[in-house]
Amino acid sequence: MSAFQQPDPRDRPARLTVGVVGAGRVGPALAASLQLAGHRPVAVSGVSDASRRRAAQLLPEVPLVPPSEVLRHADLVLLTVPDDALPGLVQGLADTGAVRPGQLLVHTSGRYGAKVLDPALRAGALPLALHPAMTFTGTPVDVQRLAGCSFGVTAPEELRLAAEALVIEMGGEPEWIAEENRPLYHAALALGANHLVTLVAQSMELLRAAGVEAPDRMLGPLLGAALDNALRSGDAALTGPVARGDAGTVAAHVTELRRHAPQTVAGYLAMARATADRALAHGLLKPELAEDLLGVLAGRADDAPGTHGAEGDAG
Repeated sequence: MSAFQQPDPRDRPARLTVGVVGAGRVGPALAASLQLAGHRPVAVSGVSDASRRRAAQLLPEVPLVPPSEVLRHADLVLLTVPDDALPGLVQGLADTGAVRPGQLLVHTSGRYGAKVLDPALRAGALPLALHPAMTFTGTPVDVQRLAGCSFGVTAPEELRLAAEALVIEMGGEPEWIAEENRPLYHAALALGANHLVTLVAQSMELLRAAGVEAPDRMLGPLLGAALDNALRSGDAALTGPVARGDAGTVAAHVTELRRHAPQTVAGYLAMARATADRALAHGLLKPELAEDLLGVLAGRADDAPGTHGAEGDAG
């Protein structure tokens, strides 16, 4: 990394110097995206070797400095640290006088809104919460994925236009989230994205155990179609043995999972119950078939009709 040099503001009229505190997977990608929009990354902080490598790859020639130095040199500071570390970081930066009046302070936590930045606000900073609804790899592909990515935006009303403009400059789509709704918003994203990874990984493991040589190739078209159908049609896209009320098939699933992958049983039952509830509510699961199915999901698999040699539609 090169030694720090303060850029001449005359070189970039109406552009911002950008700093990153926390060179995890998100910060360097956002800074690189802002660089493409004409802003100038000038400083980044990172502790681990992985963080330093990410910074070197995505922000070459940008110096690594302590967090206080990042704030000293940047007009716009990205605080991209884990959720639990954010309040303490903000308080510490404010207490040590690192925050400058008029400085744009942006965090990328999905959980928090703008209020977590109140200590910095009292020091004169301009607080913005910009959360990209995207999974990050820590590689240059992340910058490309920001194109069209939705951002959960929370900020004081007078900074709303500035927040939305920054998101648009990164290629994203701003979605306004009220301060009090941030935890619910974040829970929704975690439910959909984080749990999806777990489900897919478990499914691939089970397919390998069943002798499938290329589970990724088998699942790709199926899961792609299921996701597309769900996004287009919601609960109307529900299919499979739970939605049909095939209690015998579900009981056979549970038996095999207990035998080969007992760690997956709790998740299977929980998702099957949730699926049954939604299928019932939307008229997809016939009430007369629901009783046996719910009995299986409550642990009475041996009593399910058709447990041995059940037949029905595929899928």
